[in-house]
Amino acid sequence: MDKRDKPVRNKGPWKAVGLVGAIGIDLAIFTLVGFLFGRWMDDRMGGSGLWIGIGVLIGLVLGAFGIYALVRKVLEGSDE
Repeated sequence: MDKRDKPVRNKGPWKAVGLVGAIGIDLAIFTLVGFLFGRWMDDRMGGSGLWIGIGVLIGLVLGAFGIYALVRKVLEGSDE
């Protein structure tokens, strides 16, 4: 295989910066959506904030799964 046949991979520090940024955005969005869902459920059910806590926890768990999938996909493409 010639050098020109190999795909070009970005191994610079920008790949790590992009991954960290994507992880932060992913977790923030899932947590925010969980909070909004919990607040909506709390308004519907007339709770004392329990649904907000449950929504945030669900958002955090889903965010963790999303981060796992993201990191796994990035690591599949690396040689390490």
